[in-house]
Amino acid sequence: MIRIVACGVGNVRAYLNLFKSMGVSAAVATSAADLADASRLILPGVGSFDWTMSRLHESGMKDDIADCALVKRIPVLAVCVGMQILGTRSEEGEKAGLGWIRADVRKFKPNGEHAPLPLPHMGWNDVGVVRDTGLFRGLESDARFYFLHSYYVEPADEQLAIAKSEYHGPFVCAIQRDNIFGVQFHPEKSHQWGERLLHNFARL
Repeated sequence: MIRIVACGVGNVRAYLNLFKSMGVSAAVATSAADLADASRLILPGVGSFDWTMSRLHESGMKDDIADCALVKRIPVLAVCVGMQILGTRSEEGEKAGLGWIRADVRKFKPNGEHAPLPLPHMGWNDVGVVRDTGLFRGLESDARFYFLHSYYVEPADEQLAIAKSEYHGPFVCAIQRDNIFGVQFHPEKSHQWGERLLHNFARL
């Protein structure tokens, strides 16, 4: 059973509809008890870093989600701000992240070679796979995903990067450490490319 963590920070219904169309069993998790049958977790995120961490704490699921990821080692897909909170800290806020991955979250800044950056980075962008982990199977070329963010993840270990995109310079848009995956874009809004990625995740 794929459980989609629902604590008010993501478009849960879109994931449910996509998995239903694939014939994949999926349901929301609104309490720790809902996580008992999880074989995979999706950790969506919309909003700010600190607000997302606060909502996760308030949900009562934080420790059980960590148990699923770090002890039971079931596959986890963290999306957008969900990916950012996998790291240790963010320039956006003051709260500590989950710390599952050694990474800081940085704000996009002008690099001196271009006009000032419009923020947020919003819309469709190409994604290039840099390491094959199965998540991007069938998406190795011509993949496009929908982004909406002003901050990006900078992993301490470059080997954690599995895909990159570009916004006035390259940035890491997907990471993986063992059973934990993070993507900065929104697969639930990314049409056939997002559906393919979620299909891959369901079968990792």
